[in-house]
Amino acid sequence: MSIRFEIVTIFPGFFTGIFEHGIVRRAQADGLVIVGVHDLRAFTHDRHRTVDDRPFGGGEGMVLKPEPLAEALCSLGIKPKAAREPKEASGARTRVILLSAQGRPLTQAVARELAALERVVLICGRYEGVDERINQLYCDTEISIGDYILSGGELAAAVVLDATMRMVPGVLGNEASGEFESFGAADAEIDTDDRGVPRSQHGAGGLLDYPHYTRPAEFGGLRAPEVLLNGDHSQIRRWRREQQLRKTLANRPDLLERAFLTDEDRQTLDSIRNGIK
Repeated sequence: MSIRFEIVTIFPGFFTGIFEHGIVRRAQADGLVIVGVHDLRAFTHDRHRTVDDRPFGGGEGMVLKPEPLAEALCSLGIKPKAAREPKEASGARTRVILLSAQGRPLTQAVARELAALERVVLICGRYEGVDERINQLYCDTEISIGDYILSGGELAAAVVLDATMRMVPGVLGNEASGEFESFGAADAEIDTDDRGVPRSQHGAGGLLDYPHYTRPAEFGGLRAPEVLLNGDHSQIRRWRREQQLRKTLANRPDLLERAFLTDEDRQTLDSIRNGIK
């Protein structure tokens, strides 16, 4: 299984080097991820290669024009939604995404959903945004990577690509790496053993990850927690779960509302809130 990303941008040079390191580079070398970067200015027809214009109704900034974007999408075989066959309209294997501050938040669940596709087309906005008719005519969804404003969609495209490709089978050297981390799967979705050895981890189940430590055991006057050094998998597992709950309560209490929690988790949270632990 492989996935192809098509990125439409006015700054194709932005991506030079950004996909040439680490997991993204290896995934491309292995044929699991394919990245195409398309210069929006190549789809203009005036000597100034104009891609933007003033907004109707006045206001600050400039807006990306619809014609070059429509031509760029057409070059990728993307038809307007109304012209797509029923199978195409279902968005079964390709999705066209407008990267926008007004979009649906990018989450691990969204990344997992995108990873099941064959092709993801990412439109990078700039200036004040993209002519809304492109969104209405061509885009299947809008995605935002957070409640803040960037200069353009290029950084967001890189984030969406990285988060998504990690969910593609074979991209990570250890498939479990995508399960035992912040926002990962719940215990019920993960095997209970690792080659017959009881796991020392809980699935995140929508919580944040627990703290990690490595050698040396003591650094800067601080020692790694003894529980991690004693080799007792059940104790380590309980400690890590408590730390997941502590960190989520402190930094992202909103996640607790929709996380998968056991009765024991709820008791631990009550103890943390009451200052018992």
